[in-house]
Amino acid sequence: MLRLRVKPVVWCSLPISHFTSLPLSPSILRPVLRRRNPRLFLTRFSASSALCKTLESSSPKGLSDADLVPFLSCSMPSYPLKVAVLLSGGVDSSVALRLLHAAGHSCTAFYLKIWFQEDFENFWSECPWDDDLKYAKAVCDQVDVPLEVVHLTEEYWRNVVSYIIEEYRCGRTPNPDVLCNTRIKFGAFMDAISNMEFDYVASGHYANVIHPSADQMDKPSVLELSKDMVKDQTYFLSHLSQNQLKRLLFPLGCIPKDEVRKLAAKFNLPNKDRKDSQGICFLGKIKFSEFVARHIGEDEGVILEAESGDFLGKHRGFWFYTIGQRQGLRLPGGPWYVVEKDIKNNVVFVSRNYFSFDKRRRVFRVGSLKWLTGMPPDQFSGLQCKVRHGPSFYSCNLTMEHNEDGREDIAVVHLSEDDQGLAAGQFAAFYKGRRCIGSGVILESWDDQGFPVCPKAVENAQMEDKSKLGKPIKIKVKPESVLKESEAKDDTKIHGESNNQETTVIKQIGEVSSDEAITTAPMKWLGSLRKKLLQVF
Repeated sequence: MLRLRVKPVVWCSLPISHFTSLPLSPSILRPVLRRRNPRLFLTRFSASSALCKTLESSSPKGLSDADLVPFLSCSMPSYPLKVAVLLSGGVDSSVALRLLHAAGHSCTAFYLKIWFQEDFENFWSECPWDDDLKYAKAVCDQVDVPLEVVHLTEEYWRNVVSYIIEEYRCGRTPNPDVLCNTRIKFGAFMDAISNMEFDYVASGHYANVIHPSADQMDKPSVLELSKDMVKDQTYFLSHLSQNQLKRLLFPLGCIPKDEVRKLAAKFNLPNKDRKDSQGICFLGKIKFSEFVARHIGEDEGVILEAESGDFLGKHRGFWFYTIGQRQGLRLPGGPWYVVEKDIKNNVVFVSRNYFSFDKRRRVFRVGSLKWLTGMPPDQFSGLQCKVRHGPSFYSCNLTMEHNEDGREDIAVVHLSEDDQGLAAGQFAAFYKGRRCIGSGVILESWDDQGFPVCPKAVENAQMEDKSKLGKPIKIKVKPESVLKESEAKDDTKIHGESNNQETTVIKQIGEVSSDEAITTAPMKWLGSLRKKLLQVF
């Protein structure tokens, strides 16, 4: 038996078998472990309800300790730790909290408030953060875990949102999720709790951190792919520093997403049936186009066909579009894709030939490099690369070159295959096997395989008085355009659109005529639709 003093001073007798499930600080436990004599251990712990009660298992009804063991391998169950858990109110972070609690750690949950100042109250009235906080509190109440709310509004605006706005003004496409992880969740938040002496910070990310053993503490921590390759989020974590990485725990790194959902049900979490969040973390239900319009404004410009220079229509501002985008152009006879942008003249170039083989890129340059170990890899060949979140990789080699000002290294990336969705401002993450080794920001300067814009299109773009272009031309439908995207490779998926052939073809068929044509001539349009379906299927 082990006698423990509860605060206020009351003594409880407990079997030694409960020893490993107590929320004890490693600073007290480690000397005991070194002596390999746990019976010498004696400490205090705080009881949140009754002053003295038998410690119940952290397992919920229907789940035994044995049931949970296979799911705890990424939760460091060997000895109790003091862990700060980022809790969003979603299923993933909630299951992560319960697994850490089941592993015997002393957990404190933290909810990050990153929404905007009162000036934005009306504009952000659709945000779901009140619901998030209610779910987070309900999850914590189930296991008596304290929940703290941390206000990081100013830090988020200064370090993430302002950066995003400026990048869009410059015609680039930033990745807010990478920035949020680097600068807020594992940046400003870690700074805010630095005096609270937590051993680790945990979250519901799908990734795995391998920490060195106690006798090899001089070696770096390593970021590895999660067990679920589809949900894997190492891409979003690839720009962390070694100081950040060595303090992180990701309990879900060893568990597939479908098992996480099952655990949520077995834990009977109040949010077990809640859908996964989508989109940019700070926008809530607000459309991204509304956010851009609110903070950057609108500036009408022209849309030109890259191959002919023809004036096809107008747009609200080049910052609403990114390379490879097809939605929001509102042009008939598509699908049309954004292939280039003239930032100076506020012109968007589009084409229906985006997926032609000779227009794809396999060489690009990356700056703002950050290596997770703090040092570049020993060799730059035989690596793998992700240019977007998802399960797909490219084999790649890197060639290092120094920037003109000498202050920054630039990597020239040579992919093994062509990719058509590269966008300046996005991140390219690099891997060696299952290990993520770092990442960098894709730069504007491409090789000579960039999408060609004809001289006439360049001349029209530079025209000061765009009214001289006259009215937009009447776009003719290209019959073969229906099949364009369905023939594209599965790994050329752009902006999360479906690669299911039937879905893609139906979408494209729906775009070959404008809404006006469908309304004024429904029978003619249906006849055309029938012919195209017969051609495809």
